[in-house]
Amino acid sequence: MTLEFFKYQGTGNDFVLIDDRNETFPASDQALVERLCDRRFGIGADGLILLRNDPQYHFRMVYFNADGAEGSMCGNGGRCIVRFAHDLGLFERETRFLAVDGEHIAFVTEETVSLKMSDVTGIDNRGGLTFLNTGSPHVVQFVDDLESLDVVKEGRAIRYDARFQPGGTNVNFVQPIDGGTLFVRTYERGVEDETYSCGTGVTAVALVAHQQLNMPDPVLIKTLGGNLRVSFNAKTQEQFDSIHLIGPAKRVFAGTITV
Repeated sequence: MTLEFFKYQGTGNDFVLIDDRNETFPASDQALVERLCDRRFGIGADGLILLRNDPQYHFRMVYFNADGAEGSMCGNGGRCIVRFAHDLGLFERETRFLAVDGEHIAFVTEETVSLKMSDVTGIDNRGGLTFLNTGSPHVVQFVDDLESLDVVKEGRAIRYDARFQPGGTNVNFVQPIDGGTLFVRTYERGVEDETYSCGTGVTAVALVAHQQLNMPDPVLIKTLGGNLRVSFNAKTQEQFDSIHLIGPAKRVFAGTITV
Protein backbone atom coordinates (compact mmCIF):
# COMPACT_ATOMS: atom_id res chain seq x y z
CA MET A 1 0.00 0.00 0.00
CA THR A 2 1.25 3.47 -0.91
CA LEU A 3 0.28 6.27 1.47
CA GLU A 4 0.28 9.98 0.73
CA PHE A 5 1.31 11.92 3.82
CA PHE A 6 2.07 15.45 4.95
CA LYS A 7 4.49 16.54 7.65
CA TYR A 8 3.58 19.50 9.89
CA GLN A 9 5.20 21.02 12.94
CA GLY A 10 4.03 23.40 15.66
CA THR A 11 6.96 24.88 17.62
CA GLY A 12 9.00 21.78 16.86
CA ASN A 13 6.30 19.30 17.88
CA ASP A 14 6.05 17.35 14.61
CA PHE A 15 3.33 15.14 13.16
CA VAL A 16 2.51 12.93 10.19
CA LEU A 17 -0.84 14.15 8.78
CA ILE A 18 -2.96 11.88 6.58
CA ASP A 19 -6.10 12.88 4.69
CA ASP A 20 -8.25 9.88 5.60
CA ARG A 21 -11.66 11.18 4.61
CA ASN A 22 -12.23 7.92 2.70
CA GLU A 23 -11.19 5.97 5.84
CA THR A 24 -8.78 3.60 4.10
CA PHE A 25 -5.94 3.98 6.60
CA PRO A 26 -5.59 0.85 8.80
CA ALA A 27 -5.99 2.71 12.08
CA SER A 28 -6.02 -0.48 14.15
CA ASP A 29 -2.49 -1.39 12.99
CA GLN A 30 -0.49 -0.02 15.91
CA ALA A 31 2.80 -1.39 14.56
CA LEU A 32 2.30 0.51 11.29
CA VAL A 33 1.68 3.81 13.06
CA GLU A 34 4.74 3.25 15.25
CA ARG A 35 6.86 2.47 12.17
CA LEU A 36 5.70 5.60 10.34
CA CYS A 37 6.62 7.75 13.36
CA ASP A 38 10.04 6.12 13.75
CA ARG A 39 12.81 8.65 13.09
CA ARG A 40 15.24 6.08 11.69
CA PHE A 41 13.05 3.59 9.82
CA GLY A 42 9.98 5.69 9.00
CA ILE A 43 8.97 9.28 8.32
CA GLY A 44 9.71 10.45 11.84
CA ALA A 45 7.28 12.29 14.12
CA ASP A 46 6.02 12.80 17.66
CA GLY A 47 2.64 11.46 16.52
CA LEU A 48 0.36 10.63 13.59
CA ILE A 49 -2.98 12.33 12.93
CA LEU A 50 -5.83 11.25 10.67
CA LEU A 51 -8.22 13.83 9.24
CA ARG A 52 -11.62 12.21 8.83
CA ASN A 53 -15.12 13.37 7.90
CA ASP A 54 -17.76 14.14 10.50
CA PRO A 55 -21.34 15.04 9.55
CA GLN A 56 -21.60 17.86 12.12
CA TYR A 57 -18.12 19.38 11.85
CA HIS A 58 -15.56 20.47 9.27
CA PHE A 59 -13.55 17.36 10.19
CA ARG A 60 -12.66 14.89 12.94
CA MET A 61 -9.17 14.53 14.40
CA VAL A 62 -7.88 11.06 15.30
CA TYR A 63 -4.53 11.24 17.09
CA PHE A 64 -1.94 8.50 17.67
CA ASN A 65 1.15 8.72 19.85
CA ALA A 66 4.53 7.77 18.42
CA ASP A 67 4.20 4.36 20.10
CA GLY A 68 1.23 3.64 17.81
CA ALA A 69 -1.49 3.81 20.45
CA GLU A 70 -4.41 6.18 20.04
CA GLY A 71 -3.77 9.10 22.34
CA SER A 72 -5.55 11.76 24.34
CA MET A 73 -5.84 15.33 23.07
CA CYS A 74 -2.71 16.91 21.58
CA GLY A 75 -2.73 20.72 21.51
CA ASN A 76 0.03 21.30 18.98
CA GLY A 77 -1.32 18.41 16.93
CA GLY A 78 -4.70 20.11 17.02
CA ARG A 79 -3.17 23.33 15.72
CA CYS A 80 -1.35 21.40 12.98
CA ILE A 81 -4.46 19.57 11.77
CA VAL A 82 -6.29 22.90 11.67
CA ARG A 83 -3.56 24.28 9.40
CA PHE A 84 -3.75 21.06 7.32
CA ALA A 85 -7.54 21.36 6.96
CA HIS A 86 -7.11 25.01 5.98
CA ASP A 87 -4.50 24.02 3.37
CA LEU A 88 -6.99 21.45 2.04
CA GLY A 89 -9.59 24.21 1.63
CA LEU A 90 -12.06 22.84 4.20
CA PHE A 91 -12.69 26.29 5.74
CA GLU A 92 -11.56 29.92 5.41
CA ARG A 93 -10.80 31.51 8.79
CA GLU A 94 -12.70 29.69 11.54
CA THR A 95 -13.35 25.98 12.03
CA ARG A 96 -15.19 23.61 14.34
CA PHE A 97 -13.85 20.09 14.62
CA LEU A 98 -14.21 17.03 16.81
CA ALA A 99 -11.36 15.45 18.78
CA VAL A 100 -11.17 12.74 21.41
CA ASP A 101 -11.98 15.25 24.18
CA GLY A 102 -14.91 16.82 22.34
CA GLU A 103 -15.54 19.89 20.20
CA HIS A 104 -12.87 22.47 19.43
CA ILE A 105 -12.98 25.83 17.67
CA ALA A 106 -9.93 27.32 15.96
CA PHE A 107 -9.00 30.52 14.13
CA VAL A 108 -6.32 30.76 11.44
CA THR A 109 -4.17 33.69 10.34
CA GLU A 110 -1.17 33.63 8.04
CA GLU A 111 1.20 33.34 11.00
CA THR A 112 -0.72 31.58 13.77
CA VAL A 113 -3.40 29.08 14.70
CA SER A 114 -5.48 29.83 17.79
CA LEU A 115 -7.04 26.65 19.21
CA LYS A 116 -9.78 26.75 21.84
CA MET A 117 -8.97 24.11 24.43
CA SER A 118 -11.31 22.19 26.73
CA ASP A 119 -12.43 23.87 29.95
CA VAL A 120 -10.43 22.92 33.04
CA THR A 121 -12.31 22.21 36.25
CA GLY A 122 -9.68 21.18 38.76
CA ILE A 123 -6.03 21.47 39.81
CA ASP A 124 -4.95 18.79 42.29
CA ASN A 125 -2.06 18.34 44.69
CA ARG A 126 -0.91 14.73 44.49
CA GLY A 127 1.69 14.21 47.15
CA GLY A 128 3.38 17.53 46.47
CA LEU A 129 3.01 17.39 42.68
CA THR A 130 0.57 19.70 40.89
CA PHE A 131 -1.68 17.75 38.51
CA LEU A 132 -4.42 18.76 36.08
CA ASN A 133 -6.04 17.61 32.85
CA THR A 134 -6.11 19.95 29.84
CA GLY A 135 -7.32 17.29 27.42
CA SER A 136 -4.31 15.19 28.47
CA PRO A 137 -2.98 14.61 32.01
CA HIS A 138 -0.11 16.86 33.13
CA VAL A 139 2.14 17.47 36.11
CA VAL A 140 3.58 20.99 36.44
CA GLN A 141 6.75 21.45 38.50
CA PHE A 142 8.65 24.71 38.97
CA VAL A 143 12.47 24.45 39.01
CA ASP A 144 15.40 26.85 39.42
CA ASP A 145 17.80 25.71 36.67
CA LEU A 146 15.79 24.26 33.80
CA GLU A 147 18.63 24.56 31.29
CA SER A 148 20.72 21.89 33.04
CA LEU A 149 17.88 19.66 34.28
CA ASP A 150 17.84 16.03 33.10
CA VAL A 151 14.27 16.23 31.79
CA VAL A 152 14.13 12.64 30.56
CA LYS A 153 15.36 11.10 33.82
CA GLU A 154 13.27 13.30 36.11
CA GLY A 155 10.24 13.27 33.84
CA ARG A 156 10.22 9.50 33.38
CA ALA A 157 10.29 8.94 37.14
CA ILE A 158 7.16 11.08 37.59
CA ARG A 159 5.47 9.76 34.43
CA TYR A 160 5.49 6.20 35.86
CA ASP A 161 4.92 7.19 39.51
CA ALA A 162 2.17 5.21 41.28
CA ARG A 163 0.22 8.44 41.95
CA PHE A 164 -0.61 8.70 38.23
CA GLN A 165 -1.31 5.10 37.31
CA PRO A 166 -2.68 3.33 35.39
CA GLY A 167 -2.48 5.86 32.56
CA GLY A 168 0.58 7.78 33.63
CA THR A 169 1.10 11.49 33.06
CA ASN A 170 3.02 14.01 31.00
CA VAL A 171 5.48 16.13 32.98
CA ASN A 172 6.29 19.83 32.52
CA PHE A 173 9.24 21.55 34.16
CA VAL A 174 8.95 25.33 34.38
CA GLN A 175 11.24 28.27 35.11
CA PRO A 176 9.91 31.85 35.17
CA ILE A 177 11.87 34.20 32.91
CA ASP A 178 10.07 37.41 33.88
CA GLY A 179 6.66 38.51 35.12
CA GLY A 180 4.84 37.34 32.00
CA THR A 181 7.03 34.66 30.40
CA LEU A 182 7.88 31.07 31.33
CA PHE A 183 10.48 28.63 29.98
CA VAL A 184 8.97 25.13 29.71
CA ARG A 185 10.43 21.71 28.92
CA THR A 186 8.17 18.65 28.68
CA TYR A 187 8.50 14.88 28.98
CA GLU A 188 5.68 13.31 26.96
CA ARG A 189 4.15 9.92 27.61
CA GLY A 190 3.63 7.90 24.42
CA VAL A 191 6.72 9.55 22.94
CA GLU A 192 8.60 8.55 26.13
CA ASP A 193 11.09 11.35 25.63
CA GLU A 194 11.41 15.10 25.83
CA THR A 195 9.65 16.87 22.96
CA TYR A 196 10.42 20.32 21.57
CA SER A 197 7.00 21.55 22.67
CA CYS A 198 3.70 20.27 24.07
CA GLY A 199 0.48 22.20 23.55
CA THR A 200 -1.67 20.70 26.30
CA GLY A 201 1.44 20.91 28.51
CA VAL A 202 2.05 24.64 28.09
CA THR A 203 -1.69 25.16 28.57
CA ALA A 204 -1.44 23.37 31.91
CA VAL A 205 1.62 25.43 32.83
CA ALA A 206 -0.13 28.72 32.09
CA LEU A 207 -3.11 27.87 34.31
CA VAL A 208 -0.92 26.70 37.19
CA ALA A 209 1.22 29.84 36.84
CA HIS A 210 -1.90 31.94 37.19
CA GLN A 211 -2.96 29.99 40.27
CA GLN A 212 0.40 29.81 42.02
CA LEU A 213 2.27 32.88 40.73
CA ASN A 214 -0.70 35.16 40.00
CA MET A 215 0.55 35.44 36.41
CA PRO A 216 -1.93 37.41 34.27
CA ASP A 217 -3.56 36.37 31.01
CA PRO A 218 -2.08 35.89 28.44
CA VAL A 219 0.90 33.84 29.57
CA LEU A 220 3.86 33.77 27.19
CA ILE A 221 5.67 30.43 26.89
CA LYS A 222 9.17 29.76 25.58
CA THR A 223 9.83 26.14 24.51
CA LEU A 224 12.80 24.49 22.81
CA GLY A 225 10.86 24.67 19.53
CA GLY A 226 9.61 28.24 19.72
CA ASN A 227 7.15 30.56 21.41
CA LEU A 228 3.49 30.05 22.32
CA ARG A 229 0.95 32.00 24.29
CA VAL A 230 -2.04 30.89 26.31
CA SER A 231 -5.05 33.09 26.99
CA PHE A 232 -7.83 32.12 29.39
CA ASN A 233 -10.64 33.25 31.65
CA ALA A 234 -10.19 32.32 35.30
CA LYS A 235 -13.61 31.64 36.84
CA THR A 236 -11.97 30.53 40.10
CA GLN A 237 -8.45 29.50 41.10
CA GLU A 238 -9.19 25.99 39.79
CA GLN A 239 -11.79 26.57 37.05
CA PHE A 240 -10.92 28.04 33.66
CA ASP A 241 -12.75 28.53 30.39
CA SER A 242 -12.17 30.39 27.10
CA ILE A 243 -8.70 28.82 27.02
CA HIS A 244 -6.81 29.41 23.76
CA LEU A 245 -3.45 27.96 22.70
CA ILE A 246 -1.89 30.31 20.14
CA GLY A 247 1.21 29.89 17.98
CA PRO A 248 2.61 28.87 14.58
CA ALA A 249 1.81 25.65 12.72
CA LYS A 250 3.53 24.98 9.40
CA ARG A 251 3.76 22.39 6.66
CA VAL A 252 7.29 20.97 6.42
CA PHE A 253 7.00 18.63 3.43
CA ALA A 254 4.76 16.08 1.70
CA GLY A 255 5.46 12.71 0.16
CA THR A 256 4.44 9.10 -0.34
CA ILE A 257 5.59 5.99 1.44
CA THR A 258 5.04 2.33 0.56
CA VAL A 259 4.13 0.12 3.52
